Amino acid sequence: MGLRRLQVTDLRCLRAVALDIDPRYTLISGPNGSGKTSVLEAIYFLGRGRSFRTHRPARLIRNGCDRFIVFGEVDSARGMVSLGIEVTAERLRARIAGRDATSVAELASQFPVQIIDPDIHQLIELGPGIRRRLIDWGVFHVEPPFLIAWQRYRQALAQRNAALRQQQGAALIAAWDPELLRTGEEIHDARLRYVARLETIAQPMIERLLGMKLELRYRAGWPAELTFDEALRMHATHDRERGVTQVGPHRAELVVRLDGAAARDHVSRGQQKLLASALAIAQLKLLEAQSPEQPTLLLDDPAAELDAPHLAALIREVQALRAQLVVTTLDPDFIALGQPGRRFSLHEGAIGS
Repeated sequence: MGLRRLQVTDLRCLRAVALDIDPRYTLISGPNGSGKTSVLEAIYFLGRGRSFRTHRPARLIRNGCDRFIVFGEVDSARGMVSLGIEVTAERLRARIAGRDATSVAELASQFPVQIIDPDIHQLIELGPGIRRRLIDWGVFHVEPPFLIAWQRYRQALAQRNAALRQQQGAALIAAWDPELLRTGEEIHDARLRYVARLETIAQPMIERLLGMKLELRYRAGWPAELTFDEALRMHATHDRERGVTQVGPHRAELVVRLDGAAARDHVSRGQQKLLASALAIAQLKLLEAQSPEQPTLLLDDPAAELDAPHLAALIREVQALRAQLVVTTLDPDFIALGQPGRRFSLHEGAIGS
């Protein structure tokens, strides 16, 4: 299972690229600036509806063009499925099996994809938003009802915030509270369960990679001594003053600690990369255990910022997965992961086998 065919048109430096992807391991090599990472970006976009390098999809459109297109064929537990995305300056259009998708979440359900790239240390360094997205991607794949709760919560939150900005009466603002509370508590409970399972899988991996004890702690987006309902009522006046809802799952945080200290302040950049990579791999292990789908792991220049022993340790963890691998490297003779089923080289956005 996994991605079988990829076609990319006018994405960054890629004019027209077509690849047959190996079910287990595909290696893409080439010099810096050749478009290797852009191929991974196209694959990631196919399963996430967004890039891992920018929040503005239109920035991926090749210079002088008015759109980019990514098409893929995915072998899933439900059979072969075609996925397509077209992005212009004005819109994103996604299609699944020839029909328009209702949301990018539909893409994710068909094609679970995760990435380990040189910037993955930002999962530890940056603010809570990036870690919430990490949790939510994982929960989405192992608890199907989560998506509906998350969508309804976001809708209720948007309506409540609009009422706050418009300085509507307290009763009109509070009218959104029951839906916010119901779906918010569902999100909170699902995230708590997921983080506990993720910690169980990631802990021994961190012991092997870093020789440290990992602790993952999920903090709700409201004070621990209060219920969500109590916190919402307590902040009602401040919400009206500031025009925004200040408590809820949208303010939650995943706290990552090593040997009892905050990971961000405790380890080097290379160790942060290993830690973040281990969390991504643990997510895939959890998905493999609870889903019939084979996930795809993208590895962008895995040797970057890692010495030989740590790279070898990371490779051992990756090899224990049953995930499909698509790997980029400067070295066409990269053998750390064994022999690839398919091998491609890139030069100035053009590809050859």
